[in-house]
Amino acid sequence: MKVLLVNGSPRKNGCTYTALSEVANTLNEEGIDTEIFYIGTKPIAGCLGCGKCGELKKCILDDKVNECLDKLASADGFIFGSPVYYASANGSLISLMDRLFTAGLRRGKESFYLKPAAAVTSARRAGTTSTIDEINKYFSLAQMPIVSSQYWNMVHGNTPEEVKQDIEGMQIMRTLGRNMAFMLKCKDVAIKAGIEMPKTEEPLKTNFIR
Repeated sequence: MKVLLVNGSPRKNGCTYTALSEVANTLNEEGIDTEIFYIGTKPIAGCLGCGKCGELKKCILDDKVNECLDKLASADGFIFGSPVYYASANGSLISLMDRLFTAGLRRGKESFYLKPAAAVTSARRAGTTSTIDEINKYFSLAQMPIVSSQYWNMVHGNTPEEVKQDIEGMQIMRTLGRNMAFMLKCKDVAIKAGIEMPKTEEPLKTNFIR
């Protein structure tokens, strides 16, 4: 089993990475493989709404989004981490997630369906809960169980060294890792025991004006 952790910060080894690393180390201790995917510092364009990903099974804009898209099928769970910018996630991460989820959902169930996911945020002081809510909306739309911890999944600090001093925040990350590992193992046991995945229906779409 494997969890893909997406580092949505422009700082490759900054505060967000420090939090994600604590989760990853705990997952490894629980026997779960991990990979931290860094979105980089190059601009990531927003979704064009062109619909081409439904035809191509990838985004027409060939950048970090397609690189991440190719990792979805092999991941059993996801954690998306972001610094807080104006009580919101990093704009580059949101652009990536808009396109990643649009293309991933059009690829099929192997991308996200019933795969546990969690949001992790890092801030000097505030804006963390609104950022978690923002990221969690992607998971709930994609039928992904949201993994929680003993408190909201956040760390505080202005530098990686300060984040490590946030002993409660680091404990939250470890608890998150153990909870994620437990959910993955439970799902694996259920499937091996012959419990079938939920019956699905073809999605229905209506407009409010109808």
